[in-house]
Amino acid sequence: MTVRTGASGAAAGEARPAQAATGGPEKTGGGPGKTSGRPGAAGGGLNRRRLGARLLALGGVLVLHAALPGSAGSAGAAGSGGSGGSAGGPAERRALQGLRLRYGSARQAGLLEKHLEGVADEARRFLGPSPEHPYYAGAVVLAGRGRTIALHRAMGYAVRYADYDGRTDRVREFPAAERIAMAEDTVFDLASLTKLFTSVLAVQQMERGRLELEAPVCRYLPEFTGGGKEIVTVRQLLTHTSGLRSWAPFYQESTREGRLRLLWSVRPQETPGTVYRYSDLNLIALQLLLERITGRTLDVLLRDEITAPLGMHRTRYNPPLSWRRVTAATEVQRPPWSGLDRGLVWGEVHDENAYALGGVAGHAGVFGTAWDLAVLARALLDGGVYAGRRILRPASVELLFTDYNTAFPGDDHGLGFELYQHWYMGAMATPHSAGHTGFTGTSLVLDPSTDSFLILLGNSVHPVRTWRAGSAPRVAVGNRFARAVPVRTRHGGAAWFSGIQAGAWGTLTLPPLGPATAAARLRCAVWWDTVPGEGALFLEASADGEHWEALPFSTLRSTGGAPEQWPRGSVSGWSGRVWHRLEAPLTAAWAGREVRLRFRHTATGRYVGRGAYVDVVRVAEPGRLLFAEDRPADADRIEAIGWTRSAD
Repeated sequence: MTVRTGASGAAAGEARPAQAATGGPEKTGGGPGKTSGRPGAAGGGLNRRRLGARLLALGGVLVLHAALPGSAGSAGAAGSGGSGGSAGGPAERRALQGLRLRYGSARQAGLLEKHLEGVADEARRFLGPSPEHPYYAGAVVLAGRGRTIALHRAMGYAVRYADYDGRTDRVREFPAAERIAMAEDTVFDLASLTKLFTSVLAVQQMERGRLELEAPVCRYLPEFTGGGKEIVTVRQLLTHTSGLRSWAPFYQESTREGRLRLLWSVRPQETPGTVYRYSDLNLIALQLLLERITGRTLDVLLRDEITAPLGMHRTRYNPPLSWRRVTAATEVQRPPWSGLDRGLVWGEVHDENAYALGGVAGHAGVFGTAWDLAVLARALLDGGVYAGRRILRPASVELLFTDYNTAFPGDDHGLGFELYQHWYMGAMATPHSAGHTGFTGTSLVLDPSTDSFLILLGNSVHPVRTWRAGSAPRVAVGNRFARAVPVRTRHGGAAWFSGIQAGAWGTLTLPPLGPATAAARLRCAVWWDTVPGEGALFLEASADGEHWEALPFSTLRSTGGAPEQWPRGSVSGWSGRVWHRLEAPLTAAWAGREVRLRFRHTATGRYVGRGAYVDVVRVAEPGRLLFAEDRPADADRIEAIGWTRSAD
């Protein structure tokens, strides 16, 4: 995503870095914010990309509920608390039985305690200079897997700064006795995480047949016309491909009528469907559409259709004054960095446009806690149901996580949810990961492939938005949490692990071997997860140990399927979180010669995946075993640089 600022400097979103920089500068401007492409999961089958393409080929889910189990408007429709159709997999069936989130140990969650504790340590680091000012005054981090919340920590202050002087870049802090420490149940201004709630509400209306994904927005909002807006579809609003500019200064208009006129007057900057540009205007338009077709305001829809059914009692628009003491303060707002002069914003929405819209907006304005977001995460991971209460059907959740932006590689986007974004998910990013960020310092990441979720809520605009840049804390905790999800070998022992250090490299070199025939083969098990284009696992051969050449190989998933060929001797991207059997023929070129073989791992960018593993390495030819890692004498001759033995 991109930060957009008007002449006043009013923020309108969370920054997607132009380069993969952990803690680097945020990108501004009006461009689409494209990044490098990335391949999908290894192996065949119907993945989310193929599902989205297939549905679009059938007319773009013209009536979404027709593709879902059950009929529109039937008993059990979203928000009614009914079953909404037959139960899906085991996780969904358990959710329908009324099982809820619970606190438990790392072991109960199937996580590694050492690395899980490191998640909190990483979050705590950014209470200090980052690099000059603290990234946030305080934060709450919550991590879980399955139904177990294994980490929930608060740190720093919810309220620390009373004022800020932009001329001197100095703050006035509250006296120590008046500061408010962060607590696990502190309420945060969730900022753009609001967009997820608006998107879920929209998909609920699609389930009921009141809204069509590929219908033009003007069918429901006749005022939404002019300059090419007539062809903007509901899907394009949800996937930020409408061509609308990123932001408009609604707060400069004194009346609601004037603010609506401003939206009606906005024209696409490019032909809808030809560009990705993160835009608050998309979700503001979607809000007005939902309010028009339901006859209810967005805050009422949120309460009736999501928070009340799920028991999210600390999530709402416009929190009451009684919540102020348990709410994290945000920014001291004054021009020129803010479009409004409000002083310390505390208990009211930070976003200037949402504030001008009465605190209820489709793009920002929802307040909530880490626990409540965990409930939402659990509901989505369980196919749209939590504690026996359904808000979406499983097929609808699948579409939330389907990449509709295959035409814009790097800007993978479902219906409201961002997908596979290393710039804030860190090593949690996989082709299945979904999430979002908020400008105030909030983020949510879901990984269906490991049934895990990570929430980081910080008041990073307290005291002022210019004290932070990038998503360094999000990346740091995402990397550490990804490491807390173990990678187990089939035999239960240790394997060689590359590590997940950004900018690092390493080699794993076998001793010199002397194959006598052209039938020699290297075989082993491999597992990999790298940032496409910025990290890879290589297999190489050398006659002298100095000059290396690629050794082509094939891999076969442990779950079956057809072998995949890697003629360049390297793999990149995501292996599907399963082990693969690797086989590399040494060919006649190496027969009768001494050869050295090595694995090389690189992570050239500033983001990393979960890394690479190599296990049970063997080199053999008919009737002769040249090397076997499980022979102690052979294992002792492996030269490891940057690789370590790891049982997890």
